[in-house]
Amino acid sequence: MNNRIPVGVLGATGMVGQRYIYLLANHPWFEVTFVAASPRSAGKTYQEAVQNRWLIGCDIPSGVADLIVSDANIVSEAAGKCKFVFSALEMDKETIKSLEAAYAEAGIPVVSNASANRWTEDVPMLIPEINPEHLAVIDEQKKHHGWDKGFIAVKPNCSLQSYMMPIFALQQAGYPVRRMIVTTLQAVSGAGYPGVPSFDMIDNIVPYIGGEEEKTEREVLKILGTVKDGKIENASGPLVAAHCNRVPVIDGHTACVSLEFDLPNDKKPSLFEIERVWTEFRALPQKLALPSAPLQPIIVRHEENRPQPRRDRDADKGMAVSVGRLRTCPVFDIRFVALSHNTKRGAALGGILNAELLKAKGFFDNL
Repeated sequence: MNNRIPVGVLGATGMVGQRYIYLLANHPWFEVTFVAASPRSAGKTYQEAVQNRWLIGCDIPSGVADLIVSDANIVSEAAGKCKFVFSALEMDKETIKSLEAAYAEAGIPVVSNASANRWTEDVPMLIPEINPEHLAVIDEQKKHHGWDKGFIAVKPNCSLQSYMMPIFALQQAGYPVRRMIVTTLQAVSGAGYPGVPSFDMIDNIVPYIGGEEEKTEREVLKILGTVKDGKIENASGPLVAAHCNRVPVIDGHTACVSLEFDLPNDKKPSLFEIERVWTEFRALPQKLALPSAPLQPIIVRHEENRPQPRRDRDADKGMAVSVGRLRTCPVFDIRFVALSHNTKRGAALGGILNAELLKAKGFFDNL
């Protein structure tokens, strides 16, 4: 008997939407029964809608290929076809914000990849290993809007996911970070499809990604914030300065981090202690054995030239963060290199993990 929850994907024909379709094909808890995209794709089978632009590198899952694509703007078309939706919408932010709210108002929870609601104060921006307690704001969110069953939860920007877990693990272990400088080397898949023109990327690095540095510097504070009076109150630190670069790598965002601890010198951790903290770090997704959770969230590499995108981005389903080149810093305290898979941990599979956490915590029980 199939007891999987029927789910929808908004923006199903785009790059992130396709990744959702692929990753959910054999998911033990969820089954794709509804796909929606732009009006130009509506009315076609999913296979027809993505013809000649299926980007994942395998066949379209048979259970989805013949689904008729709906117009994502017509919320009523989702009624009775799915219990909640993954949002991979690619529109302007205000349109996405209004549309996600419309689905929630219709009683359909939204697990979103889009950035439109990341700074809405009663919308949790989740990395399940870091801030699952932020789910507590959902009840206030529903009350505020008068929503019965619907709500919105989002995931953060992909650029910070490579280093957020190592930072959080240190803070949780009693080693708060005062400030840090981060230089990201971000894969071209992060720009979507068709993305950056090949003439701009081959034999080149582009030292600017619109809005990325601002997201990288600000979202850290919400993720590390606390729930107060039904809203998320941002953390006061750490202070982050970011340099975000687009590099000619297909998948995998790398971050070079230098940080200073907010501790007197005699209380700062040794390199050995830092590695111990990272290696032993486990969190709620591991305790709950969520299907998409990595068994070991942070993997420490000891080779002098690792992590590398081609070698390390798929570690533990593409959901682990690989960390290497841990060493002292002559300006701050320590420096290291971290890597995560931007279209798995940083996008669709990270969204699926958020949905798994929501299910495990009972948020889908009464749909």
